[in-house]
Amino acid sequence: MIEPGSLSLHRPFRERSFGIARKLMRVNWLFVLCVCMLAGVGYAALYSAAGGSPEPYAQSQIIRFCGALVLMLCIAMVDIRFIAKFSWPAWLLGVLLLLAVMKFGHVGLGAKRWMSVGGVEIQPSELMKLFLAMAMGSYFKRATPEQTGNLLFVLPAVVAILIPVGLILKEPNLGTAVITGTIGATVMLGAGVRWWWFAIVVAIIAVCAPIIYEHLHAYQKARIDIFLNPGADPLGAGYNIIQSKIALGSGGFFGQGYLHGTQNQLNFLPEKQTDFVFTIIAEEFGFFGSIGVIGLLVTIVGLAYYTALSCSHVYGRLVALGIATNFFLYCFVNLSMVMGLIPVGGVPLPLISYGGSALTAVMLGFGVLMSIHVHRDVEFPETEDL
Repeated sequence: MIEPGSLSLHRPFRERSFGIARKLMRVNWLFVLCVCMLAGVGYAALYSAAGGSPEPYAQSQIIRFCGALVLMLCIAMVDIRFIAKFSWPAWLLGVLLLLAVMKFGHVGLGAKRWMSVGGVEIQPSELMKLFLAMAMGSYFKRATPEQTGNLLFVLPAVVAILIPVGLILKEPNLGTAVITGTIGATVMLGAGVRWWWFAIVVAIIAVCAPIIYEHLHAYQKARIDIFLNPGADPLGAGYNIIQSKIALGSGGFFGQGYLHGTQNQLNFLPEKQTDFVFTIIAEEFGFFGSIGVIGLLVTIVGLAYYTALSCSHVYGRLVALGIATNFFLYCFVNLSMVMGLIPVGGVPLPLISYGGSALTAVMLGFGVLMSIHVHRDVEFPETEDL
């Protein structure tokens, strides 16, 4: 279990509060720089995806990012103790949005995942991952080893995870549901919940895999079948992953040159501005360019986990753990998907893929992460309203 000061790289509770100038000095500006560099990579890739034009992808994406960057820094200035008070209200809001999208959302690619709020398209499942991490952090921030080892104490947290996971599955959105459940489980493990409980659950799921497969939607079964044998339908269901692998391989070590990728410019690449945007980078900048981008992603993940380790209070460490894990899973699932290592699941590459919902959700999470970093030494009161 994570106890105050147990994993911290700093002495706990050194300061209670400080002004805006001090807060700005405490921001992890290396993290902010890496995030901006990643957004720059995204702009270049989306510019190429449009055939060398800022429209329709790159320009709107960078405008969204600039607004989200300001929002991230504003959230970083907010005391994490104030944010913590809204953990469970945020979770409830996320659940209500997931219910609303089932009734009022519009269908895209065979699923109800998006809804319009004030003329802005949002994907509640993306926000729910952040809200769940906050709720889990709030629930376990004062848990004792005896409590985390008590199934009755852990059960409400399990229910809090299963409710949004079930609603996301109903959209249907299997990939995001799995990521959401994994974030919740990771925070619980960080809080000290017995690891062998999760091992039992994973074993049960593995045994029941054939039964689960039979209850999947037709398109989900097709994704698994094509993953196992992409050549079975090369011009249909297997087209995307085949073209992705061709683009990845055609880049060689040094790439074909910016704006000169044949698979990209001749429009062979599927969904090249969203799920398969990494194939543009690999084709045009080659192995070394791809490694550079992956290195940037790894740096951001590492800095996010560093914030979790350097925080003095349990709430901040657990929430930072959830946010860092969310970003890691985004990257891992997307890169594995375009390389054909796992079935295609519709998970974007954060800050590079085109789309406002995922970008906004990631930057909101980074804002909370920076608030945790800035306020990593503050003292949480012994009793407080959730």
